[in-house]
Amino acid sequence: METTKINLNNILKFEQRYRATFINSLGGFKMPVLIGTCDNQCNANLAIFNSLIHIGATPPSVGFIVRPDSVDRHTLQNILETKLFSINHIKEEFYKKAHQTSARYSKEQNEFNEVGLTAEYHDGFIAPFVKESSVKIALEFKQKIHIGINGTILIIGQIKSVMVPTDWINQDGFVDLKKAESIASVGLNAYYNVMPIARLTYAKPNKEIVELKSNLID
Repeated sequence: METTKINLNNILKFEQRYRATFINSLGGFKMPVLIGTCDNQCNANLAIFNSLIHIGATPPSVGFIVRPDSVDRHTLQNILETKLFSINHIKEEFYKKAHQTSARYSKEQNEFNEVGLTAEYHDGFIAPFVKESSVKIALEFKQKIHIGINGTILIIGQIKSVMVPTDWINQDGFVDLKKAESIASVGLNAYYNVMPIARLTYAKPNKEIVELKSNLID
């Protein structure tokens, strides 16, 4: 198989859109999610992100990357206003609607209505959740970190609650995302079904890794 070696100078000469697509796809499979927010007037907003990052389990925290705020970033603005947001997993049955939320709607437009998804609210939490999603997470904003190399922003939220069907949680706490039908993405516009291979035991020196018995593969 022929291999192409592409150095930094070559990459920087790529046409802008080509370069973005090329570099984005090198990042591999990610978990696309819909982030639900609202402003101080409770106007709902929904946007797809594919940069979800596990920050830690104690306290339970996740993060995601926002592009530079040189233009209006409604999700970022709403989170900084209300300090609350939701993360919702995406299923194959509505991935096209989820993708459509990446369009540049005005702040006055409600993406739920524009793309045909349903907003729902739980326990007085003002940020909207996606009714069609099987895994829903309520978060409180904790930290905003500017990344100097390119002006992007890391937003970190602490998990306040999680909604997931009970029988999708294994005895050891593992959430079976195959049952949830959560999809994966590559780059900005490619979506994939995910088939599990195996779960393995925790790696320790001088101890053989074995495959855990689970119901990952029916």
